[in-house]
Order: sequence, then C-alpha cells, then structure tokens
Amino acid sequence: MQDFEIRSAREGDEGVVLALLRELAAYEKLLDRFRVTAEIVKRDYLSERPLIFCDLAIARNEEALGLASWHWIYGSFAAAPKLYLADLFVRPEARSRGAGKALIAHLARRALAHGANAVEWEVLDWNKPSIAFYDRLGASPIKGWIGYSLAGEALERLATR
Repeated sequence: MQDFEIRSAREGDEGVVLALLRELAAYEKLLDRFRVTAEIVKRDYLSERPLIFCDLAIARNEEALGLASWHWIYGSFAAAPKLYLADLFVRPEARSRGAGKALIAHLARRALAHGANAVEWEVLDWNKPSIAFYDRLGASPIKGWIGYSLAGEALERLATR
C-alpha cells in the first residue's frame, strides 16, 4: 500500500513545484539553464489555462516526494493525442517508495482516459538509473528519430529572415 498520493498541483504549490524542478535541474547538471521562478510556476503551471500541467507525489505527512510535469501533443499521422512527459523527478530518499512508477501510471491512466495513444518523453543518455527504470516499466526508446532544438542566436537569426 502506498504511503503517498498523486494529485494535481494547485494554487499554493508554487514553492514545492519550484523546489522539485530546481532539484531536477541540479541532478541533470542543468542549473545554469534554470530560469523558473514561483511567478512562472503560478503563470504557466497553475493558471486557469496552463501551458504545462504538474502532478505531485505527496506523502501523508504532506512532504513532496516528486513530480511529473506534462502537456499534450498531437500525433498527426495517428490522428490522436499523446501525453508528453516533460519532467519526472523523485527525490533520492523517496525513490524506493514507488512514487516514480505511480506518477507514470497516473499519467498512463490520464492518457487513456483522453484517447491518447502514447506517453512519450526524453531521457539524458548518461542517466543510466532512469533508463533502467523506464526499461523495467516496459517503455522503449523511439528508434529512428533524433531530437533537434532551434534556440538562442540561431532562433533569432532565422526569425529575422
């Protein structure tokens, strides 16, 4: 039996979401890119029309164990939505409690309830513990696709053409 619940982040959770995202950025060695503030969490995650959604794993003592942030994408050829998992993080001390699996299972149920045909995400190639965890869930890498990003000066240069 779980000693925690999975629930949607709500007003008042800005600090918790911010702290968990910062811990994830530190774990991924990406703190130099971290720009999230409590105001951004309130605006983008917790507003009436959020740009991204967030679910939390919360222990009975109200301690936050982890989070999953996600948004909808659309598979044009499949003509079906997909749930895109942007961030999954469980605090190291809570990783043996099943919170990560519970968060992904929660998203899988949400995806199916909305007619989605997949939950997709990315993982850093060096993150062997997470890759092993995803493999144990039955997930598999998307073969044949390479992720791209147009950002910074290249984005600005192209936009001004």
